[in-house]
Amino acid sequence: MKVVIALLFSLAVSLSASAQITVYLAGDSTCANKTSDKRPETGWGEMLQQYFDPAKVKVDNRALNGRSTKSFVDEGHWQKIMNAVKKGDFVFIEFGHNDEKKDKPAIYASPDDYKANLTRFIKDVRSKGATPILMTPVSRRKFENEVPVKTHGEYPEAAKSVGKTQKVDVIDMESKSAAVLTHYGNEGSRKLFLQLKPGENPNYPNGVEDNTHFNPTGAEEMAKLAVEGIRESKSKLVKYLRK
Repeated sequence: MKVVIALLFSLAVSLSASAQITVYLAGDSTCANKTSDKRPETGWGEMLQQYFDPAKVKVDNRALNGRSTKSFVDEGHWQKIMNAVKKGDFVFIEFGHNDEKKDKPAIYASPDDYKANLTRFIKDVRSKGATPILMTPVSRRKFENEVPVKTHGEYPEAAKSVGKTQKVDVIDMESKSAAVLTHYGNEGSRKLFLQLKPGENPNYPNGVEDNTHFNPTGAEEMAKLAVEGIRESKSKLVKYLRK
């Protein structure tokens, strides 16, 4: 009897584990987990788990600093996700900040290459029975006449184009984040980014003025935008969001 009970318990645990959906995040430093020596820098992906019931959804943040669609593949990080992803999972894909850097051939991907890489990602994810969701890159903090300036060139539209062609949901993080920056204003939006005065934090003794990476407040705002995009999408993931 004890053996039967143990087997039933093991089966129940196994079924429960297999029922859990994993949401993989593939992206760059704006999304990535940060090490203690970089705090208070925070990637928005670190803030996403709280919006899901952990018994039903696990967020697995695979985003990495400095990566593009090209280098994420070349270094084997994309394959690691493909090795782990299973049917029913989701893969969020947000690149662009580094793809656009022509002066760095190891990471640069032209808009056409970027589109080809995103298309490959989508097909790979679908081949596993999982669901891909594209995201345009989040806005940098750059204002002209109190209006946020777009800094990502053709890349956001390229992502949207791929999404339309491949019939994949696209969360327009660039436009959503630009609206948040507009709300906070030029000076007010500083409180969202990694901006510190000299002596304010031991990790940055000389201070820092970073208009790309977020502090916890900014990361939280960006995660909320991602959740807003999920709610607006046609994705089955909507039903797993906390009310």
